[in-house]
Amino acid sequence: MEYITHSVEETENLASKLAKKLKGTEVIAFFGGLGMGKTAFTRGLCKGLNYFDGVQSPTFSLVNQYNADYTVYHFDMYRINTYDDLYSTGFFDYLDTGILVIEWSENIENALPDDYISVEIKKGENDDDRIIKIEGIEL
Repeated sequence: MEYITHSVEETENLASKLAKKLKGTEVIAFFGGLGMGKTAFTRGLCKGLNYFDGVQSPTFSLVNQYNADYTVYHFDMYRINTYDDLYSTGFFDYLDTGILVIEWSENIENALPDDYISVEIKKGENDDDRIIKIEGIEL
């Protein structure tokens, strides 16, 4: 399904709607460039899971943990270039232990499980517009 949002708040609300469909061990893979709203989408997802503390991109920590209705592990794979790099993040140890939300999934696409949820975010017509394509789950 494809959705168009016109503000950060609308993007967060869409993500919150997605959160209500989750069972607790999904992998959500983001695709989209810098500044497209991946962290905003994660913030909305966490709000939908009753986590209201700060959500920040794990650019330097590689993974942030949010203790919500389900545990959310928020990964940043921007600097991951090889399988060894990915392995060193502990990524595989997190599978099936919570919801994995992965920014820059383009860099690890071959390592994603078959049943991952894809969230592709692109810039829309106006500065705040986002075209969000979600595959792998029905909203």
